[in-house]
Amino acid sequence: MQNLLDFLKDKTEIAVKKLFGEKILEGHPEIFSDITQATQEKFGHYQCNSSLKLAKLLKKNPRQIAEELKEQFLADGGCFESVEIAGPGFINLTLSNDFLESEINSQLQDSRLGVAKVKKDRVVVEFSSPNIAKELHVGHLRSTIIGESLARLMEFLGHDVLRLNHVGDWGTQFGMLIAYLKKFHEDVLEGNEDAELSELMHWYKESKKLFDEDSVFKASAQREVVDLQAHSPVSLKAWKKICEISRKAFHEIYDLLDVSLQERGESFYNPMLPEIVSDLEKKQLIVEDQGARCVFLEGFEGKEGKPLPVIVQKSDGGYNYSTTDLAALRQRAQEEAAQRVIYVVDAGQSLHFQMIYATAEKAGFYDPMVTKPEHVAFGVVLGSDGKKFKTRSGETEKLIDLLKKAVKKAKAILEERLPDLAGAELEEAAQTLGIDAVKYADLSCHRLKDYVFSYDRMLKFEGNTAAFLLYAYVRINSIEKKSDKSIKELLKTEKIKLNNPTEMSLAVHLRRFGESLEVVDRELLPNRLSDYLYHLAEKFHAFFRDCQVVGSKEENSRLLLCELTRKILKKGLYILGLKTLEKM
Repeated sequence: MQNLLDFLKDKTEIAVKKLFGEKILEGHPEIFSDITQATQEKFGHYQCNSSLKLAKLLKKNPRQIAEELKEQFLADGGCFESVEIAGPGFINLTLSNDFLESEINSQLQDSRLGVAKVKKDRVVVEFSSPNIAKELHVGHLRSTIIGESLARLMEFLGHDVLRLNHVGDWGTQFGMLIAYLKKFHEDVLEGNEDAELSELMHWYKESKKLFDEDSVFKASAQREVVDLQAHSPVSLKAWKKICEISRKAFHEIYDLLDVSLQERGESFYNPMLPEIVSDLEKKQLIVEDQGARCVFLEGFEGKEGKPLPVIVQKSDGGYNYSTTDLAALRQRAQEEAAQRVIYVVDAGQSLHFQMIYATAEKAGFYDPMVTKPEHVAFGVVLGSDGKKFKTRSGETEKLIDLLKKAVKKAKAILEERLPDLAGAELEEAAQTLGIDAVKYADLSCHRLKDYVFSYDRMLKFEGNTAAFLLYAYVRINSIEKKSDKSIKELLKTEKIKLNNPTEMSLAVHLRRFGESLEVVDRELLPNRLSDYLYHLAEKFHAFFRDCQVVGSKEENSRLLLCELTRKILKKGLYILGLKTLEKM
């Protein structure tokens, strides 16, 4: 189905062509696309601003043009209840009940809930991206859940999505860790002894200490780096074991968060790095600076106007993040044939990505007319003190501990609200509410802003929270159950009729589901969808307050309106990465 905004743009284009001829639109598509949702319902449902732009082209009074457009709108098929001119030439459009009833009934029967499939693109979404031998902490929370939400959105819209976990699984630190394990924990490397990621982290710290203090160990660790880079079977076996231990801990969290990723770490791109430098050199983009090989780009300057380098090979011959990111972008553009490459990485890396994109474009690693790299930056999770979220001891909060605490608090709330809920059912409900609360508190904030993490606030049943939305969903289920009617049968024989202003308000909002997803797709801001769902829950509660459902003469129609609300709530929550509950 076409969304209402696009439908009205088409109507405006037809009206403009009829009044002023087709030539007027040549080179000016914005004339008929300047339609927005009305800021307040009292002004109507949509606002057309085309008259003002037409007035400049035609050198006529905008209100006069608005009057002509108004007549065309009113003459066109009865989809408008009213068309009113305001201010210098704005046109306020109010949809008719008959038209909206037709739209909402079609949406109810549509498997995609009124959301049109887009032209299929290959989309790469890189998110989460922890380091091997280190635990996921609160700093990984935003990348993981924002990335999952955007990946789900792209999949629902109809894109071919590759979800990548760009883990830090290569580099000199592995030499130290392999040398340490060979010296003190050979059984772990041989698979004869299990190890947890927390132990691996402890051993990494000990290996670093030994590296700094013991010259013999340092030499051994450096040999391990050389052997690993040369793909020595023994060193590779040790490296794979370290990755395996880390991966097991990562997936405990990903399973809890209901996150799906394909791991493709830095090691995947390592064989490509010499070719990247060689290619840059052939294109005469390499400049040697203090022994390092760099690319200098116009427009990137540091303090005192000094040019900033993109270092692609260090003075010791080693490569770095910039080299790997250039290789990754080239591979995604050329081999994956991606039209969009979305990097969900904190805002602190903004300059880095700007320079990577500019270098890769200059080198011809991707064609900007074909592939669009996009940095989805985000702010920091703060504690109640307004500083980076940490434990009471001052350490960075482990993500697994944070999530388990949320589940524990959710369980206490559910035990109080639903004393009959117990056992596996209680545990499952607590996990859903706790994890949903954490996710929604993050996704409902504008991603570029920092936000304060608060269990108490995110688990409230009032305001813009997961619990408030879940309660609306549960209430709809309760209404449908209480009616004792088959929704499946009603869908075959009945239609939605809109007789009450709150029914109309709810229906208009439901019909805008696809518009809200288009905004998220364009701006890559999940909070646009959370805002939509929050207002949907509010409008549903207003409808339920004003309109009796069960036992009313409009029961069948209103049950179907409830059903469409339930479906869109569930789909919207799913796209955000949230699950639903049957009881609360």
